[in-house]
Amino acid sequence: MTEQEILQIICAEVVRLAEEKGETLPTVVADSVFLDGELPMDSLDLATLVVHLENETGFDPFRQGFRQFTTVGELAALYAQ
Repeated sequence: MTEQEILQIICAEVVRLAEEKGETLPTVVADSVFLDGELPMDSLDLATLVVHLENETGFDPFRQGFRQFTTVGELAALYAQ
């Protein structure tokens, strides 16, 4: 999958998670920050997103340990590798 395709998956899932919680969501872009940023996400939401990405892509970039990311684009890049 390309990074752009993964960005689309991430954006759709972030929207779904926010709607599920009744949160107002700003436009999700590659520079959007997950935790302590503009996205109304907590660590459980982020874990749910990572599981969803693994199911969609069949790839787990964290299998060998944690890899640092802060933004939507950085997470997409991990899955595009």
